[in-house]
Amino acid sequence: MACAAFALGEVALRLYWLAGGRWGYTACDRTALADPTGGCGADRVHTLPFWAGWGAVGVGVALAIIVGCAVSFPGRAVAAASWAASALLLVVAFPLHLLFEVPAALTGRPSDWRDLGARLALVAGGVLFAGLAHTSGPRRGPAPAGYQPVPRWTRRWAYAAVALPVVGWAVPHGLWVLGVPFGISEQQLDEIQLNLSTETGLAITLVPPLVGLLVLGLVQRWGQQFPRWVPGLGGRRVPRLLAVIPAGVVALALVTYGVLSVAVFVDQLRTGHLPWSEVWEGWATSATLLVFLGWGVSLGVTTTGYALTTRPRRPSEPATSLPGSIRPRSER
Repeated sequence: MACAAFALGEVALRLYWLAGGRWGYTACDRTALADPTGGCGADRVHTLPFWAGWGAVGVGVALAIIVGCAVSFPGRAVAAASWAASALLLVVAFPLHLLFEVPAALTGRPSDWRDLGARLALVAGGVLFAGLAHTSGPRRGPAPAGYQPVPRWTRRWAYAAVALPVVGWAVPHGLWVLGVPFGISEQQLDEIQLNLSTETGLAITLVPPLVGLLVLGLVQRWGQQFPRWVPGLGGRRVPRLLAVIPAGVVALALVTYGVLSVAVFVDQLRTGHLPWSEVWEGWATSATLLVFLGWGVSLGVTTTGYALTTRPRRPSEPATSLPGSIRPRSER
């Protein structure tokens, strides 16, 4: 029902825009440095872009059809279609933008609430369709009881996923906030300090690595069982999708952003719009592109290890550990 409500709600909103209404619509260029609080003249837009209007209506109808098939004809094909719908919604939502824009908005930076609201709605839709895919697929047995140690390779990738945003993002941004031109020119440093208040700079510097610490839950006991000090939930098993879906969403967003950014970067070098002299002068900003890509890959591999370790097994499937897993001492 929730997936159907999302799909029909999106269709209704786009039809409202096509009929001339503009509530919730934004005409802001997300890459422009302008005040987005007024929607950038959304009320003066007479013709909607295709993907904001009829294209989105078509996608919404397709999503509704998937929901109907999931109710009437559950199986692998419908589960695959639901996973594809979830991935599409999450890629379009680009939740990595939210990771930086929401803290900046909370600290007082002008933000486009229409764009943020639309992205949050798409993220919610992606999560809902991921849940639909999980329930539409083949039935498995119950999840493994107790704590299941993850493989060693999963732990190594998890530590990389924690270290990358600290070393590659928090350290350089923290230095820039403090006025240190680490890996950038004095002009770039002046532009950064001009556009960012101290509160906003601290928010976008500290929030990503702090959120990144949650990846440790994918390789620790508290990622599978709630700690005993949690009221009402202590000792109970953590719902598998509660860990897999958010981590998968962020990993997909990071990899997408990294790949697209590197592609744009290479194209600018190829066409001469970005000279190598500027790349060397501001090497720290260019390196963040690889940081995002590596962060996404390491988080994605860690999530895969967690998902494989905690996956429900069919009754005929033996409950054996994955190769390279670390068994607790009580089982040795």
